[in-house]
Amino acid sequence: MRLNTLSPADGSRKIAKRVGRGIGSGLGKTCGRGHKGQKSRSGGFHKSGFEGGQMPLQRRLPKVGFTSRKKPYIAEIRLNELDSCGKDVID
Repeated sequence: MRLNTLSPADGSRKIAKRVGRGIGSGLGKTCGRGHKGQKSRSGGFHKSGFEGGQMPLQRRLPKVGFTSRKKPYIAEIRLNELDSCGKDVID
């Protein structure tokens, strides 16, 4: 094996589309973008997080959390008491 005989694996290198080079190429004129619409125009696309006019997720969620008014019930159990009761009581 020599450095000049190395070649990339099959399917690892994708051939780039050459667009806008005449109608005979198959990707001339509109270059595969269609005719009208936001995706066919130059100047990028919509901003990330845009949901088509629906209120985006980052604006629907609260900025900060909240403190729950319901206190969680926490009971202390000593291990020797837990050990003294039977297995059927624990389950």
